[in-house]
Amino acid sequence: MDKELIELQTRLAFQEDAIEKLNHSLVRQQQQLDRQKQHISLLQQQVRALIAATSDATGDDETPPHY
Repeated sequence: MDKELIELQTRLAFQEDAIEKLNHSLVRQQQQLDRQKQHISLLQQQVRALIAATSDATGDDETPPHY
């Protein structure tokens, strides 16, 4: 009986350790996702600004003369 109890306690300790490691991994992945979302948002803003600057500089909004 004592041997079974010790085995169960050992398993529980390993499971708790595994859960803790998985939790840390999940937290790190969420932080990475949050940073990537911020980077994507910044890149979208920069692309929009470049498109606006390029179309203003080249006059892309004008109708071509043959129309």
